[in-house]
Amino acid sequence: MSIQVLNRAVAVGLLLVGGWVATSAPRASGQEVDRKIKTKVAPVYPDLAKRMNITGVVKVQITVSPNGSIKNTKVVGGHPVLANAALEAVKKWRFEAGPGESTGLLEFRFDPTQ
Repeated sequence: MSIQVLNRAVAVGLLLVGGWVATSAPRASGQEVDRKIKTKVAPVYPDLAKRMNITGVVKVQITVSPNGSIKNTKVVGGHPVLANAALEAVKKWRFEAGPGESTGLLEFRFDPTQ
């Protein structure tokens, strides 16, 4: 096998792994707020969590302001290494405007095999 064929095989393998990692972003579910989500940002799986093979669910209580932005967040469960990634993502979420504040509980599942 020539060096070019070997390099090409390694490059294809890295592309496949990169695609798999990109599609395995943590997902959010749970008791949604009673408003439609306009912008939803997936959390970035922390490198430390990947290296330590940490998986799990992070629960975040959110308060949405009348204009649709996130007013307040609070972690109510989950691994501390994963919690910051969930908080950073949910702070970027935007909802449709409403007559008052809304609250809800979101669950972020961190599992690289899904």
